[in-house]
Amino acid sequence: MTAETQRPARIAAIDILRGIVMVLMALDHTRDFFSSARYSPTDIEQTNAFMFFTRWITHYCAPVFIFLSGTSAFLSLQRGKTRGQASLFLLKRGIWLILLELTLVRFGWLFNLDYTMIFVQVIWAIGWSMVFLSALLYLPLRWLAVLSLAIIAGHNLLDGIRAAQFGDNALWWNLLHEQDGGKIGNVRFFVAYPLVPWIAVMALGYCCGSIMRLEAPQRHRLLTRMGIGCIAAFVVLRLLNLYGDPTPWQEQDTLTKTILSFLNVEKYPPSLLYLLMTLGPALVALPLLERVKAAAIARFFTVFGKVPMFYYLIHIYTIHGLALLLGLAMGFPLSQFTNGFFGGESDWGFGLGGVYLAWAVVIALLYLPCRWFMQVKARRKDWWLGYL
Repeated sequence: MTAETQRPARIAAIDILRGIVMVLMALDHTRDFFSSARYSPTDIEQTNAFMFFTRWITHYCAPVFIFLSGTSAFLSLQRGKTRGQASLFLLKRGIWLILLELTLVRFGWLFNLDYTMIFVQVIWAIGWSMVFLSALLYLPLRWLAVLSLAIIAGHNLLDGIRAAQFGDNALWWNLLHEQDGGKIGNVRFFVAYPLVPWIAVMALGYCCGSIMRLEAPQRHRLLTRMGIGCIAAFVVLRLLNLYGDPTPWQEQDTLTKTILSFLNVEKYPPSLLYLLMTLGPALVALPLLERVKAAAIARFFTVFGKVPMFYYLIHIYTIHGLALLLGLAMGFPLSQFTNGFFGGESDWGFGLGGVYLAWAVVIALLYLPCRWFMQVKARRKDWWLGYL
């Protein structure tokens, strides 16, 4: 059997990196439910460096996860799937994720069945990105790479177009490129994750899968150069303040605040600078993680990285459930915890120390269930396991 036809070994670094960003994601969501802060962590006028970076480090989660989802889709073609099989799987899994966002995921966030309020987040974006990728993967790889890069690099040209300009059709623009929402009958529909450019991020990750097939030394060199190139492009474009993010950075009254302003780029939707800032270090990290894949800490993160959907579902219920139980024990009303973290103003919550302690408890509680499910997926090949 030649190297070209041999099924490639699973690249451990992908699971490790995916596990790292998923653990960081739990920090962000723990802060949502446990923090006493009543301001945006990235509001330069109100935040502090510790709060800012608690939020900022979690910016890596969505772009890295979505990018690696595309990479994994490409590698699945090298593990025995035909293009048609991969396309059909992506289509079905995408639809499944969209349905999960509207049902189990929504309930996990809100703990209520009041469907006069629907909001869609990262699982929605991943689901639709998979639906689009199920068709886009039929394009020649070079064309798909060019198209993906063009969307990522150029979508900020659309920032001047506002949903309000479309009148009754504003929601369609919210779905594509502006975080907001509107009413559908009596239902308030809020789009937290507009789809552009997330679809292109997953498609670019798919194209990057071809690099993952190369021999390790060549793969490491390419990933490192690409990552450093992204970081350099971020620094240069951000310094110029001409393009790449809707909010220019500004010199502040202290050096710390100026640095925060420089790093404070737009996530909803992710600007070009946001994606350069997050995907660049991720690309550099992949070769480094391959070198430490046997370390205990790498094996720890691999557990979460191999069961991403299972982890996502139970982590929301765990965080929300812990907040509810602790809040009730402290005398807070049930209503405080049956609207997610949207319960209104109150004296519920803790400082960052309490948030980090709760995060550590959450990760400790999630480890054994995720390891159990990882082992189930390793020894069984039931079709439904591919959807979790």
